[in-house]
Amino acid sequence: MAKYPINKGIGHSPEFKGLKSQYLFIFAGGLLALFVLFVIMYMAGIDQWVCIGFGVTCASVLVWVTFRLNAKYGEWGLMKLQALRRHPRYIISRKSFLRLICPTPKKRSV
Repeated sequence: MAKYPINKGIGHSPEFKGLKSQYLFIFAGGLLALFVLFVIMYMAGIDQWVCIGFGVTCASVLVWVTFRLNAKYGEWGLMKLQALRRHPRYIISRKSFLRLICPTPKKRSV
């Protein structure tokens, strides 16, 4: 039986066949979703060969895209890209100019 080392040690991210961290979860989740879709198509009465062709094609595309994302963005690059998209491009201050210069006095508590 073949051995597939998944973890490289304490403090290291999980790696399997070159896929690192979040790409493993994208890959596994994509294959699981593809299998569920294949079963639904087969149970709906679609021809067996159409289901198999669809499954093989989608699985091949999923493998190619996942490994390409892993090679392009690296271990943490995909998360950095998502954070960059959520970051505002500029901050708008709607206060008047005088209010920016002179702060309002605070009320004293008695």
